[in-house]
Amino acid sequence: MKAQTIKSWFYVHKWTSLICTAFLLMLCLTGLPLIFSEEIHEWTGEDVAAPSLPEGTPKATIDQVILNAKNHLPGKEMKYIYWDNDKYPGKMFFTLADSASAPEEKNIYLTMDSRTAKVLQAPADDMDFMDIMFHLHVDMMAGVPGMLFLGFMGLLFTASIISGAVLYGPIMKRYDFGMIRTEKSKRLRWLDLHNVLGIVSLAWAFVVCITGVINTLAVPAVDAWRAGELADMVSEYKDKPQIKEGQLGSLQVAIDRTRQAAPDMEVNFIAYPGTLYSSDHHYAVYVKGNTPLTSRIIKPALIDAQTNELTDIRDLPWYLKTIYTSQPFHFGDYGGMPMKVLWALFDLATIIVLISGLYLWFARRKSKEQQLSRMLSNAETANLVNNH
Repeated sequence: MKAQTIKSWFYVHKWTSLICTAFLLMLCLTGLPLIFSEEIHEWTGEDVAAPSLPEGTPKATIDQVILNAKNHLPGKEMKYIYWDNDKYPGKMFFTLADSASAPEEKNIYLTMDSRTAKVLQAPADDMDFMDIMFHLHVDMMAGVPGMLFLGFMGLLFTASIISGAVLYGPIMKRYDFGMIRTEKSKRLRWLDLHNVLGIVSLAWAFVVCITGVINTLAVPAVDAWRAGELADMVSEYKDKPQIKEGQLGSLQVAIDRTRQAAPDMEVNFIAYPGTLYSSDHHYAVYVKGNTPLTSRIIKPALIDAQTNELTDIRDLPWYLKTIYTSQPFHFGDYGGMPMKVLWALFDLATIIVLISGLYLWFARRKSKEQQLSRMLSNAETANLVNNH
């Protein structure tokens, strides 16, 4: 590789890294506890398990669970319902707000026992530590602009990773892989550590970075879906007034209709009329595959919220499929505890790479300043000698 080409790649690596490092460091630090969010919630007692019940205990219907949830928070409207019997047996998670169109920051979350319709966890008054970590990691508490900004930082980090990989070959031709020159200066030891950890974690950092960038496009992608495919699915309803909460039909019937239309898939998420993931007139009942590979393949069924008739069911567009299938690669949540530990180790390695990169930049600047100072001092000394 020509010297000029190496120099160009060096400048790309230097400036993309410097611009994004502070934000990437924040993402790595906030992402570390999020890897173990389930375990942390369980350890702190925030995750209340559904109690065991005697055999033969009659189970509540979904409509009964919904009614009890609304009675627990009078005046609030349902937005979303989620459950996952594999991870959270016996539990249903509700999102409520003052209205179906209320912004996300106004949401209230409630956990119910799906068998007894009893409240397991009432909403907290303030965000806890994990909530803060989550929102800092997702959008820096700045909504969609913050999310898109982090996506841009992710693109810069991608350029930094690629340029670092390009530079690694020519630089390390004369050295053994993984070498750290302990007998040399402190700056060179940090440089070697930066290089070896960077190359070892390169593939992981690249995958997590790219999938993170993809995830920052979730809101614009949903907006595009609503304006395109969803609008087409409910085109015959466009002139009808928005359905009111008192006009809603049985959700249990809507779920049964969906199961008839997609018998080989599992229902796990429901969006109420007027919410981001539905239309103004439908329950959007989302089903997913029932294997580890297909569990990220999501399909919405639109059920008329008054008549409980199936309006349409179809696959999500490719761009939403890309977002949802990329998420397990970003969060490392598809391989249990061993995968989480591996993700955490790579996260820690990346934190060291980022910190060492900053140190090397400051050390290089300091070295240049000292060199310039010596040159000026030598020049002044030479002038004094010449004058005498």
